[in-house]
Amino acid sequence: MTKKKPKLREDMAETARRVFLESIGESPKTLPPSERTEKNPEAVKRGRKGGKKGGTARAEGLSKRRRAASAKKAAKARWADQPD
Repeated sequence: MTKKKPKLREDMAETARRVFLESIGESPKTLPPSERTEKNPEAVKRGRKGGKKGGTARAEGLSKRRRAASAKKAAKARWADQPD
């Protein structure tokens, strides 16, 4: 498996230039991450499809004892911070 190179962040000069150009109207404004719509719908559909069957497929591969232990651990975590 090949290692991915880490994404390089903009340095301060690049950020300052981008903000300056946006402020004088030379380039379009950058949307905040919450407003960006860059997700590929096909990739989202594939991810959802795998996510839906993931837990079921994992449970089929576990023994009854391991499934019970996992369920107890999940229940303990789910109810750990509930007030009495």
